[in-house]
Amino acid sequence: MSAVLPRVTPRRAMPEPVAAVRLSAEQRARVHMLASLLLDYPDAAWFARLPQLRTHLTGLPDEVVAPITEFLDAAIAAGELAWQRLYVTTFDLKRKCSLYLSYYATGDTRRRGVALVTFLEAYRAAGWEFDSDDLPDFLPAVLEFSARADSDIAGALIASHREGIEVLRAALEGMDSPWAGLVRAVTLSLPPVDARTRERFLELINEGPPTETVGLSFLGQLPPYRPVSQEES
Repeated sequence: MSAVLPRVTPRRAMPEPVAAVRLSAEQRARVHMLASLLLDYPDAAWFARLPQLRTHLTGLPDEVVAPITEFLDAAIAAGELAWQRLYVTTFDLKRKCSLYLSYYATGDTRRRGVALVTFLEAYRAAGWEFDSDDLPDFLPAVLEFSARADSDIAGALIASHREGIEVLRAALEGMDSPWAGLVRAVTLSLPPVDARTRERFLELINEGPPTETVGLSFLGQLPPYRPVSQEES
């Protein structure tokens, strides 16, 4: 009897959720700020600040300290050039490892432009302006906003993109990536995932982000993003 290929591909199993760790507002802000800095591109300045960042782990729960410490040790052991190459192959070349949160829900479609404007409006509603080459849905930027903005808007913004963060975590863990621990530390700081989010999360893991690539010509006209610069009153 000849083998018959299946007509459908079985869906991947849902990754196990992580239980939230009890954190104070100050501890949560510290975790988000550390993750923001460590998820950025590892240039020479990035490596120079690692010893200082390690000191900010004091007083945080072990569940958060352990993965961040492991990440720091791995980066130092690898060295600057090797770590930079790994960063690029991880985040720039894999669709499910994007650090741009709106990409998980919209992909490269017309809808992404609207999503990016929503990020900008959220920042401005909290009294912040931005000036950078990165787009406003860049995860390190969102985490820094969450860490430094004294506003419920920041928490709502990151919570509304929990699906993307969970997909990123699952992808990094599936690759045994050193960055998986950092994203896991972030998810440990967030509220539990509800049933709807988990279902959407599973869909994104199996199907990936949308791939339409039209309607994005105006992205270069978006206002620049400047991290952690509060608007003058």
